[in-house]
Amino acid sequence: MGVPASKTELLSAMAKTFDALSTTLDSVPPDAVRSQVIEGHVKDTMISPADQVAYLIGWNRQVLTWLRRRSDGLPDQFPAAGVKWNELGILAQRFYAEHRDESWTSLRAQLVDAKNDIVAAVEANTDDDLYGAPWYGKWPLGRMISLNTSSPYTNARKRLRSWLKTRSG
Repeated sequence: MGVPASKTELLSAMAKTFDALSTTLDSVPPDAVRSQVIEGHVKDTMISPADQVAYLIGWNRQVLTWLRRRSDGLPDQFPAAGVKWNELGILAQRFYAEHRDESWTSLRAQLVDAKNDIVAAVEANTDDDLYGAPWYGKWPLGRMISLNTSSPYTNARKRLRSWLKTRSG
């Protein structure tokens, strides 16, 4: 799948990659959701499937924060308040910690909700809003959304599938 270049392509990529990820998440054994079994987002670390979902929730919500701040006329905080682009590991750790005590069911539901909120935001924009001009640096809004939704959904699915294959031997 190529990089989305229109609203329709972005919505399609988000739906396709999220559905594939959801199917993979359905395969995670309940007794393994908190086991440190997949490569982490920080070098030389391992995370659990629950941490992976927390990471996705965190990034989806971060996109929504960017959109809300722009809409409210507030200054941008990229990638997040108090975090620089070269400190994404700190942000990942923050996302894991925010969801450390939540159930798998709750995490899955929050991910669906966050994704649905982004879909609604995309649907509220035109192709020109999404791809007609740079929104952050050289990147249009649609690309920033893709970089933090469909691309990470695909990456997470690959990480999880790789680990699941080792379980089935």
